[in-house]
Amino acid sequence: MSAPQPAPATVPPGLRVYAVGDVHGCVAKLDAIHARIAEDARAAPEPNRLIVYLGDYVDRGPDSRGAIDRVLVPPIPATMVHLCGNHEAMMLEVLDHPGDEAALALWLRNGGAATLTSYGISDEDPPETWAVRLPSAHLAFLRGLARSHRAGGYLFAHAGIRPGVALEAQDEHDLLWIREPFLHSTADHGAVVVHGHTPERTPVIRRNRIGLDTGAVYGGPLTAAVFWGDRMVLLQA
Repeated sequence: MSAPQPAPATVPPGLRVYAVGDVHGCVAKLDAIHARIAEDARAAPEPNRLIVYLGDYVDRGPDSRGAIDRVLVPPIPATMVHLCGNHEAMMLEVLDHPGDEAALALWLRNGGAATLTSYGISDEDPPETWAVRLPSAHLAFLRGLARSHRAGGYLFAHAGIRPGVALEAQDEHDLLWIREPFLHSTADHGAVVVHGHTPERTPVIRRNRIGLDTGAVYGGPLTAAVFWGDRMVLLQA
């Protein structure tokens, strides 16, 4: 855990917010970050807690199914918001349109085979059978994922936003996929955007955005940020 530092925005009084970066099936690191969230919460005075998962629970890593199981159960009493990542969007596109060969190729090229394996499915099995072989709770979870969430001076989105477009008018594709021109924008977006999607060796903290994808599936840590009042702290596993 790093030392608390001034945050670029504020959250409402009495609220403590935890934002968790891209998991990609790395269950051991997710369990560890949940333990650190629980440890932090035990000592925190704020009565209200919010956990925002920034998306990309699945693909590439060893246990996508286990990752979804874990994020369905809060590690502390808290409101939970589960954002959709581009990897969940690719997965759903295949499950909902199993005859779309381009969508299938895109997902498998981006780690979808690891997700299928975690459910005991082979990519040689007929794609039209895959959806019915997922637990119904997991399918409902995937279909119910949020695209963004606002809390105080922060907007949480998987990939980011398109600069110059009002926050309430953002395109879903940008929220899930954008990199540029968002990453190098110095504009005031009207809120500090907390996002994942683009892996970096260390968390990125700027006045207009905070990037929390530190490449857990590539050997880096899984990162979470904690926000309260006008302060923040980073947790890593």
